[in-house]
Amino acid sequence: MTQTVLPGMMGGVRARNLPDPKLLLASLVIAVGLVMIGFALATSISGDEAADLPPAVERVTPSVDAVQVLQQTQVIVDLAEGYEGRLVIDDVALDTIRLDEIGDVDVQPGEQIDLPPGAVFEPGNDTLTFTPGENAPVDRFAPGVHRVEVTYWQTVDGPSRGRTFSWTFEAI
Repeated sequence: MTQTVLPGMMGGVRARNLPDPKLLLASLVIAVGLVMIGFALATSISGDEAADLPPAVERVTPSVDAVQVLQQTQVIVDLAEGYEGRLVIDDVALDTIRLDEIGDVDVQPGEQIDLPPGAVFEPGNDTLTFTPGENAPVDRFAPGVHRVEVTYWQTVDGPSRGRTFSWTFEAI
């Protein structure tokens, strides 16, 4: 009986195809790269976590050390529930206007109300907001670095128990 040897067979037994060493090395490099990217994404810290905000300050805008902030950007401090505060921008203490103390204003639907210049505190949202403007203590953020300081306290404790957090940003 004659045995026919087909291509890829040696003596009736199939030859093992070994992977190309170059492809094996390339696959290994890609796999290690993907693992490193996954690790970096899982352990990275960005945004407000990188800012190391105190527990009572949930978010600030512009973010800590922000660059290329527009000159008319609002400054917003989002405080934890039950906290109040006041703002100082570039050593200018801003009056705090509480929305719940504005009083009974007779406003027609769709009509705007004029607030005095300063930082607006919204007790329902626990936010302090300042918008630079023509009649405001800070009319715009000139190009350069600006410093914001928020003094915050629990409403039940009052301002005498306040703590301070400050950060900078750069306007263009």
